[in-house]
Amino acid sequence: MKKHLLAMLLLLTTMLVNAQQISVLVFSKTAGYRHESIETGIEALKKMAEENKWKITFSEDASIFNNKDLASFNTLLFLNTTGDILNEGQQKAMKKFIESGNGFVGVHAATDTEMEWEWYGEMTGAVFKNHPKIQKATVKLNKKEQHVATIHLKDQEVFLDEWYNFHLPVSNKIKVLATLDESSYTGEQMGVSHPIIWYQIFHGARIFYTGMGHTKESFSDIRFLNQLKNAVIWTSAKEL
Repeated sequence: MKKHLLAMLLLLTTMLVNAQQISVLVFSKTAGYRHESIETGIEALKKMAEENKWKITFSEDASIFNNKDLASFNTLLFLNTTGDILNEGQQKAMKKFIESGNGFVGVHAATDTEMEWEWYGEMTGAVFKNHPKIQKATVKLNKKEQHVATIHLKDQEVFLDEWYNFHLPVSNKIKVLATLDESSYTGEQMGVSHPIIWYQIFHGARIFYTGMGHTKESFSDIRFLNQLKNAVIWTSAKEL
C-alpha cells in the first residue's frame, strides 16, 4: 500500500516539476582518483535525460559554480567527483544554490569530495573513510523509511560495487533508506549500522546520496538507474 502511495507521489512530483522542466547540472570534476565509470555514467544520464525530456548539462569546469550560471538549474548531480574541486568563491555559489532550496544528488565518490569543507560534509551526510575490494553485497531496505527513489527495490537486493565505509559519526539528520549487510561481504567494514542510501532536507533543500556507482556495470543496472532517475525528479522539486 505504501509503495502504491509513493508511486502516486512520484507521479505528482514529476508532473509538478515538468511544469518548470527539470534542469540538471552533472558535475564530474576529479582532483583525486578518477573513476573509469564516469564516462559510462555520462552516457547513461544523457539517455535518461532524453527519455524524460530533461535539460541536462555536463561539466568539469568549476567556473560554472557562480550565481548566474547555477540559476539555470534546479538540481546538481555530483558524479564520482573526488578531492578539492571548488575554490572559495565557487563554494559560496554552491552554498547559496542549495540554501535557496535547490536539490543535490550525490553518487558514490561524492562523499570523497571537499573533505575539508565542513558545510559540504553536513550536506552530503557522511564523509568517505575507506573501502574493501569490489564485491557483491546485500543491500537491505529500511522498511521504516520509504522513498520514491527506492520504491522499485526489494527488501533485500544483491549488488556488485565498491562499498564505502564512512567516518563516524555519520550525520544523525539523514534518513537512511538502505543499509549494507556486513555479513554478506569481506574486508574493511564499519562495524555498526552501515548506511548506503539516504536522503535529508538540508536548509530547505532536498539532498539524496547513493553509495553505489563505482563500476561501469552500475550504469546498465536498471535498479541503480531508477534510483538516479527518481532521485533527480525528487530533488528537482522544491520542498514545501
